[in-house]
Amino acid sequence: MAVVGPSRHSRVSVSMPLMQGAGANAAGHQQAILAAAQPYYHPQHAHQAQTATTQNVQPDRPIGYGAFGVVWAVTDPRDGCRVALKKLPKVFHSLVSSKRVFRELKMLCFFKHENVLSALDILQPPHLDFFQEIYVITELLQSDLHKIIVSPQHLSADHIKVFLYQILRGLKYLHSARILHRDIKPGNLLVNSNCVLKICDFGLARVEEPDQCKKMTQEVVTQYYRAPEILMGARHYSAAVDVWSVGCIFGELLGRRILFQAQSPVQQLELITDLLGTPSLDDMRHACEGARTHMLRQRVKPPSLTALYTLSSQATHEAVHLLCQMLVFDPDKRITVMDALAHPYLDEGRLRYHSCMCKCCYTNANALRQFTPDFEPKTPHAFDDLWEKKLTSVQQVKEEMYKFIVEQLNTRRVPLCINPQSAAFKSFASSTVAHPSELPPSPHQWE
Repeated sequence: MAVVGPSRHSRVSVSMPLMQGAGANAAGHQQAILAAAQPYYHPQHAHQAQTATTQNVQPDRPIGYGAFGVVWAVTDPRDGCRVALKKLPKVFHSLVSSKRVFRELKMLCFFKHENVLSALDILQPPHLDFFQEIYVITELLQSDLHKIIVSPQHLSADHIKVFLYQILRGLKYLHSARILHRDIKPGNLLVNSNCVLKICDFGLARVEEPDQCKKMTQEVVTQYYRAPEILMGARHYSAAVDVWSVGCIFGELLGRRILFQAQSPVQQLELITDLLGTPSLDDMRHACEGARTHMLRQRVKPPSLTALYTLSSQATHEAVHLLCQMLVFDPDKRITVMDALAHPYLDEGRLRYHSCMCKCCYTNANALRQFTPDFEPKTPHAFDDLWEKKLTSVQQVKEEMYKFIVEQLNTRRVPLCINPQSAAFKSFASSTVAHPSELPPSPHQWE
């Protein structure tokens, strides 16, 4: 099946079944977790607000529990649109956690790209003394790539190309802002029924570290998508870790199964070397001494990259060629996002995306497609993280974050707040982040 846009009749079906429920008028209004901040109502908004609250609305429901936040599908009472509401609880538990949340919040407000999820709104915070949680509104997409991969939905070569193109297109934008995502996986790639894809969840994202002498945390990236240099205890790593993750996802799209699915980080490394072969000492120069010693004790394995052709009939020569360039042990030799986008395998994905799916191109009055001069745009400027060094206490972060949110509030619209009268409020308020057992295994301690 070809991947086509709204103007064609054939498209991939990725809609998730929604809970059915009819709530109208007052009942519908009471069940909504979001409410318009009444004291700030302006007469010009009265009709809009009334229309939104008197129409049938779908019930609010949880759709995701991550390591640092909880996401619900809710209704915006101002226009009746369904949106995603992310709750970031216990923000000011420590200096590290509060800075991490502030960084994620700033990133969501910074992003302006079709393939990267961004903040649509932030809920009005309470008084500074009671400021403990943050609520961010983003676009609500229907599914994610993990759900599609494990579903019986047929994925053609066109589907894979258009999905992979969008992942790399969004990643190029992030890397141009000097941002490493550090948790690229199918569950963090949201997808709509028209096959438009957006990268989400920036809880582990950070600005790249130019100083190679500075240690970076290894507690990043879900294990199945974790690059060899991180598995082998590298003190410093680059944007190449995101490219490795994309390579794992590419293989998963082709084979409809996780490419490297191990029970532990060491076993993960074993599965990688089963495919790529034993790395040379030069390929392991970023690894810690303990990891290199472990690898040298193992039997020498030859590469078996031809096994990639057995993933599926979609694993053509072009597909395997690109995949092999992503799955390179040495991060310095791994293909960059820019070069990956220039690979001929993605030409059809680019054409299909910009012919009928994107918003950067348009069809004129003569029914001719007017293409953008820049298919894969970069950010005008890098993301600034200098503020992090200036904040040395939780109270400082709290005050700066409060000020930032107030500045971001859209004064042209009625502000939103949590509706404590909502039937779902109690469940939403008690929603917690992922249980420790649901989180990826910690890095192996080589030393």
